[in-house]
Amino acid sequence: MPEYVSISYRGATYALGQGPQFYGIWYAAAPQGQPIEQWPLSPEGWTSAWSRFASVEVPGTITQVTPAPAAAPVAPMTGPAGPVAGPAGQVQAGLPPAGGPARWDARPGAAPVAAARNARIAAALVGIGLVLGVIGLFPAYLGGVSIASQTFNVVPHAIYLAAWTVSAVLILTGGIRMRVGALVGLGTSAVTLGLFIADAGTGASAGPHETGAGVVLTILGWIACTAGVGLAAVVGRGRAVRTGPAQGIVGRLFSRPGHDIVPLVTLVLASIGTAVAFAPAWDHYTLLARATGASQSFTLGNAFSNPGPVIFGDVLAMIAIVAVIVVAALWRPLRLGAALALGAVIALVAQAISAIIQIAQPMSPQQFGISPAQASQLGLTISSGLTAMFWVYCAFVGTLILLCIWMLVAHDAVADSQFRPGTAAPFWGGPAAGGPASGPGPSGESGGPAGAPPAGGSPAYESEASGPGRGAATAGRQWSGGSQAGPPGP
Repeated sequence: MPEYVSISYRGATYALGQGPQFYGIWYAAAPQGQPIEQWPLSPEGWTSAWSRFASVEVPGTITQVTPAPAAAPVAPMTGPAGPVAGPAGQVQAGLPPAGGPARWDARPGAAPVAAARNARIAAALVGIGLVLGVIGLFPAYLGGVSIASQTFNVVPHAIYLAAWTVSAVLILTGGIRMRVGALVGLGTSAVTLGLFIADAGTGASAGPHETGAGVVLTILGWIACTAGVGLAAVVGRGRAVRTGPAQGIVGRLFSRPGHDIVPLVTLVLASIGTAVAFAPAWDHYTLLARATGASQSFTLGNAFSNPGPVIFGDVLAMIAIVAVIVVAALWRPLRLGAALALGAVIALVAQAISAIIQIAQPMSPQQFGISPAQASQLGLTISSGLTAMFWVYCAFVGTLILLCIWMLVAHDAVADSQFRPGTAAPFWGGPAAGGPASGPGPSGESGGPAGAPPAGGSPAYESEASGPGRGAATAGRQWSGGSQAGPPGP
């Protein structure tokens, strides 16, 4: 364990502790890595950290790590005391503190009312984007043809809109679902940005009148949906605090437990394979002239055989595929990374479905520059199929789906199912002015540890043990109570 990390509580899956500038939650098996989530080094940060830890850990498994002796007395400090350990070192959770538990899913220090208001604004933005997207299905899109009139085109757009609809519903429910919905929507938005730019580039390259109102409405809808899920992601996230030595992408990935590294590396490699397989041609056609016996085969759809603006959009989509999956692999907790990756996978699956629908539709000879009269004279028949690269693409996307499922079920699901987030609040011991460690009281008497009941206090206090003391949170700093904190606790 790094010297700058001090673990105070352990459970079946997670550990709660403190770094030099933050409170954090680690995987109990790998406290040497980066924390899964972080909160500011403040009383409010500790409240959020403890509430989050108690909500995701299996009830009855939380035990306090034996603290090291305090190096010096610590004066009382204004703010709530730490959680109290009960018999056999098990932490008492489930009794709300005065004023109710902190929202474990909200940004530390954010008022619940403000968070709920921002969530409604985010959902409203997504709703506006959905309305614009639905309207954009019907006007002319490219070449005077609407999206709704082409099955291979309307299906992927409907899938994008469905993903953003699910995001809006989850955002409105609040809590961890808001974060999940925001990340799913962001993943979909990241990949579809390049696809919409490619569509706009296709119209611009074909002529000034080839881009219809459907393109404009669809892009405006994307902007509104992305703004909504982006706002929800900011509202629901914990405040990141940069601490400890910089690890970089590779270091952060390999700081995971050993049994996670291979699947996560495979996830990143599958994203690269998906992006590479996205570029080559997927459609294969064979033209057979029965009158002469001549045949000709060719492929269509190579990303790099298009005009410059279209290539730019396709390359942007390929970069987004890899970038989103890499971020998802680095995300903590990992199941939220799975939500981000699934958002991108939704867009990738939509592209595969569109290709299958398009290749199954009959092709007109005019699409190959052959008039109907010539086709009749030659006895022309057109057969179509999908190239091997398309199936390689599908294999990579299937791998991404399986690994996303692994991210969802192999981590945190047991703890979450055992203890519903937000229902377990810490049992705060001691009065609001209780200090984090022993020290001389106002009259010179030695005070008990944080969490100890005052004289004549409530019989509900069962132990004098406390959580990470406020001294640990405020080494070298002063809070509003004016007291000077002591050395960090365990």
